[in-house]
This record gives sequence, C-alpha cells and structure tokens, in this order.
Amino acid sequence: MRIWGVTGTNGKTTTAWVLGEMLGGDTACGHVTTVEVWTGRRRFSSGYTTPPLPVLKEIFAEMEGAGLKHCTIEVSSHAIHQRRTGDTVFAGGAFTNLTEDHLDYHKTMDAYFEVKADFFRRLAAENPGAPAAVCVDGGYGRRLADICRALSLDLVTFSTQGEADVMARDIAVAPEGSVFTLDSARLGGAHAVRCPLAGRYNVENVLAATALACGAGVPPDGILAAIPRLEPRWGRLERVASASPATVFVDYAHTDDALANVLSTVKGFTKGRVWAVFGAGGDRDRRKRPLMGAAAAAHADRLVVTSDNPRSEDPAAIIAEIASGIPEGTHVDYEPDRAAAIRLALAGAEVGDSVVICGKGHETTQEISGVKHPFDDREQVRAFTF
Repeated sequence: MRIWGVTGTNGKTTTAWVLGEMLGGDTACGHVTTVEVWTGRRRFSSGYTTPPLPVLKEIFAEMEGAGLKHCTIEVSSHAIHQRRTGDTVFAGGAFTNLTEDHLDYHKTMDAYFEVKADFFRRLAAENPGAPAAVCVDGGYGRRLADICRALSLDLVTFSTQGEADVMARDIAVAPEGSVFTLDSARLGGAHAVRCPLAGRYNVENVLAATALACGAGVPPDGILAAIPRLEPRWGRLERVASASPATVFVDYAHTDDALANVLSTVKGFTKGRVWAVFGAGGDRDRRKRPLMGAAAAAHADRLVVTSDNPRSEDPAAIIAEIASGIPEGTHVDYEPDRAAAIRLALAGAEVGDSVVICGKGHETTQEISGVKHPFDDREQVRAFTF
C-alpha cells in the first residue's frame, strides 16, 4: 500500500480527500484526516489530525487487509516534530501553504517552516525520486521548492497566481462551485474544469491534489474525471439549509489566513452583506487572535465574535484578544454563547446576505472547562426559527 502525506497550515483535509478520489476513491484509497479515518471497512474519528504511531499501524494494517492500494494522510507539524509517523515510508507528499498557527508550540514561523521542510528532507532520504507537490504562491512555498530542487525528489509545483507545473487560470467562483482552466503539460495541456467546491482556496486544494496525483502516475483522464464529481463535505464551506433568508455556510476556518480566504470568497458572490460568526480556540496560539479579528473585519460586513472551543480559558478573555485586532467603526457584536451568536446572525441577515459560521466546521462537540458538550454548527443552523 502506498501512503501519501499532505502537510501545510490550511487545506490538508480537503486535499487529502480530493487526492484519494483521484487515486481511485473509497474502493482503492483509504484516508486519515482530522475529520475521519476510512479503512475500507469502517469510518471513525481518531481524535487527532495525525494519530500516534501505534494507532497508525493498526489503521494501515486494516486498510491493507481490506485490499486498499493507497492511503492519503494529513501530516501535522506536531506529528512531524514528534515523529508520530515513525518508520512509515511515504510514497510522496504535498505542501499546501504556511500561515500563522501553532506558534504556542513552534515559537517562530521559521521553526514552524523548518518542521514542514523536514517532512520532505526525510521523504527524499527514505524514498529518493518520490513526487513532492509544492504550492509556490507564497514565500514559504517558493523557499520549500528550492529545498526540494536540491533533494532527490520529483518536484511538481502548482499555482493559481503564476507559472508552475500545474496552474489554474481564469478562476470564477459562485455558491455552487468554481470553474477554471487547469493547465499542465503533465495533463496534456489546458482543460476547462467545473468543480463543485466553492472558493479560490478550494481551487488551490484541488491543484495540490492534482499535482501530487500527476507525480503518482494517475492518468490525466482519471484526474480530470474526478474533479466534477467532488461534493462539499465535512464543514468546508458547506452550504446548510436554514429558515434565515440569507445563504448560510459552515466552514472550519480558524486562522487569520483561512478567514480571509473563505470570507473574501463569499464576498465575491454575495449581493448583500457578509456576516462572519467566529471565535478562537482556548489553550492554543494566542498571537493569532487579534490577527483573526483584523482579517474578519477586512473581509466581512458584520461580525459576531463568540466562543469556539474555550477549553480551560475564560471565553470573555479570548473574545477580548480577538477584539483588540478589530478596527474602530466595525459593525461587531460580542456574544460568548455560540448558539445565541449563530441565532443573532441568522435573525439579522436579510435576503441577499451570506452568513459564514467559522471555526468548528465538522466538529460535533464544544469543549468548555474540560467537558465536551454536544454542539454542531450545522444542526444549530437547521434548527433555527424566528
């Protein structure tokens, strides 16, 4: 069984899932993601982005027993640093992006980057010639591409902004998805593509999967056929039916970069106002909180700042740190009760508006003072009444 790793700050889950579809779907490829593990026999949550090695070995054994030929897996920076994947030899890897997150653990962005780079250094050492798909739209990606060029790897660059081995051009986004031109010599040239996943950042995720699938030797016809079959899932810009007159989405965005991406995407196709409901997790990187406030204010018309998973922290203190990054004059409400915050936005939104509920996505619990309470943003939206 060939194991394909996906690392980066944002987009790992979607990229791993899309790559699995290109590698043959559920009958050929298992996955290990933040949301779900699929072994070919059962689906479950491991409780980790990247599980510890003893759990991984059991998962891989079950996949092989089910006859799967591939596995895609999210490889977090914590997992790389802690060597959670142990002696796993990867068939190839993809790098999505690097933005501020986890600095409570890594301390500096340079240290965070070096951990990501270590994944590819180890890949080259253990599997010379393996494909490495790298997004070159940011400085860290270009820096990583230079490192990979000096290693014995089959580098496949991808970009939505400039020249690369796999490129997306003429991108247009709408609530029902995206259309773009996918251009790569590895795919035989340019192809008009319709993708049911909305958002420019989802185009980037599809490109990441495409680049690694090219390196994995998937035929172009297989890659191109998989893209139109994709459907929004797992709380990644997932549209949810509601009694509110607005269009409502639930998304996992929980960093300033992810908020900017999802809110700017929704802003691009919304005729009215964009409402952002969001918070920040407790006992995690505090430095990103004001950045999240600033990013939301820059890309949404109305903010509702609330709790995410406060864990052991005081929700009011977390909200205050987010508020420190929100400029004066911003239309913002502060409501620590997440259910009440969601209702506030849904009740206030009008026809033509979009409401984006950010931060928890697929999660079905909210952790407060060490206790996990049942809570699903999607169910809150569906249950809303005036």
